[in-house]
Amino acid sequence: MATSPAPAPRPGDQLAAATGTTRVIVIRVPVDTAGPIECDGTAMVPAGQAPAAPAAAATPGTLIGKRYVDADDTLELLCTASGAGPLTYGGQPLTVKAPKALPASD
Repeated sequence: MATSPAPAPRPGDQLAAATGTTRVIVIRVPVDTAGPIECDGTAMVPAGQAPAAPAAAATPGTLIGKRYVDADDTLELLCTASGAGPLTYGGQPLTVKAPKALPASD
């Protein structure tokens, strides 16, 4: 029996790593979905369906409170729990979003 593909992520969705402690909230998604959102090479699952997380890694690959974006800046995730392994989207690594520069107050 074939399984149906996972539904495309929507803003506000909470995702969890299937094999780690990383958790994210989807902030923005592109119109055309390029592939699954993955952590450490495994597709992320809805947070409510995540298995019990193993112990946290000593050096996390994802950092709590950081926003991660794809190269085109069309996908944005907010990390709510750090964990091991990099985040990827459609096989491409996500990077930490640079903070916006504030205007100078003269």
